[in-house]
Amino acid sequence: MTNSTGDIGQRAIDLHRYYQGKLSIEAKMPLRSAEDLSLAYTPGVGHVSTAVANDHSLSYELTGRGRTVAVVSDGSAVLGLGNLGALGAMPVMEGKCLLFKELGGIDAVPIVLETQDADELVMIVKNLAPSFGGINLEDISAPRCFDIEARLQDIGIPVFHDDQHGTAIVTTAAVTNALRVVGKQLGQVKIVFSGAGAAGIACAHMLIKAGASNLILVDSVGSIYDGRPDLNHAKRDIAKVTNREAITGDIHEAIIGADIFIGLSSPGVIDRNDVKRMAPDAIVLAMANPIPEIMPDEAKAGGAAVIGTGRSDFPNQVNNVLAFPGVFKGALSMRAHRVTAEMQMAAAVALASLVDSPGQENILPEALDRAVAPRIASAVAQAWREHLKI
Repeated sequence: MTNSTGDIGQRAIDLHRYYQGKLSIEAKMPLRSAEDLSLAYTPGVGHVSTAVANDHSLSYELTGRGRTVAVVSDGSAVLGLGNLGALGAMPVMEGKCLLFKELGGIDAVPIVLETQDADELVMIVKNLAPSFGGINLEDISAPRCFDIEARLQDIGIPVFHDDQHGTAIVTTAAVTNALRVVGKQLGQVKIVFSGAGAAGIACAHMLIKAGASNLILVDSVGSIYDGRPDLNHAKRDIAKVTNREAITGDIHEAIIGADIFIGLSSPGVIDRNDVKRMAPDAIVLAMANPIPEIMPDEAKAGGAAVIGTGRSDFPNQVNNVLAFPGVFKGALSMRAHRVTAEMQMAAAVALASLVDSPGQENILPEALDRAVAPRIASAVAQAWREHLKI
């Protein structure tokens, strides 16, 4: 793929204008006769409504609830573009819904909210819950996203903030296979993050759960460490289990001797000289979109052994599309009440296992590989079964 970012942008606008969005609604039941009408609507539907009212579990069998997810955003953190508001978020939410359908076989509905008040958002989602089998939260700014997701964990259906956990699942799988390529162990490497928002903090937590022990997160101020006075509650929590030596300074200092760089921040924050100061056989996952923290050719010039980005026009695309369709497919199949940490880890392990022989340009499956979602769904479903035995 050789199109420039500008060319792709105009083509995307033209395509969206032609189709007027990415989604449509189609009927499943026939409606060709008076009898069809009496069964799909009145009078027959009254019996269906009564049955569901008397037994709420039948909503999964007699309606589309069990195969439908709401993709909810307030537009406060759209991609790497910032606070674009509800309407600015709509094209992205439609895109997520398209991926749910194409890759997971799941019907998804984009819902953008004209409020960025956390209490209002929580109330709205709670009241939407009877219509859906799951809620995918998207593009909600940190640290609000942590509290919002936590407050929605007991509404009876899975609520999953993809910017956190989808990113963490795919990043953990990418790190797992990249380490196989360079012959290093997760518990022995130094990992440095550029970015300490929702994605960075969630990735750090999952990598620690997977066995990592030496991590440093760097935000726009500098390295995060326990006791730094300006941290929000999410950063204070991650500071307690990272940067044990309380290293200060910016990303250029933190990256010295690092085995892995994970970029979840903004374009161009490091260059080839920073990569040269990393450990031998360095791994660089620069995932800022559309322009990464360092371009692949620059990282390669610095000596990186494995390079990944969030883009589809370079090898090793580290993208949430590899996670969320399968996670929800598995959760919905079990009518799970939530997506547990164990289900997330099962998804990461399953994703990594889909690459039999990882190589420098082959640490993850292709983004549109149709085999990914079913494999992840199976692993997630099994993890929920094991959860129910506890």
